[in-house]
Amino acid sequence: MTTYDLLQMLGYVFNILGLLVCIGGLTLARRPDRRLLGRSLAVLGFVIAAAPVLVQLLGLVEPVPVNALPPR
Repeated sequence: MTTYDLLQMLGYVFNILGLLVCIGGLTLARRPDRRLLGRSLAVLGFVIAAAPVLVQLLGLVEPVPVNALPPR
């Protein structure tokens, strides 16, 4: 299993976890005394959710090329 395959499988986990952290941060940001903490958590949740795409964008994990079909 390559790192690209592992990243594809864990992408859903990162998206769901990031979404939950982001929603929790936005809920916390509604209170005036916790606004900075809530916004920080919302940004962290977005970064967690976007981590698989950012890792590919920065070139840390390269996709595996698909083999061409052999000639008949």
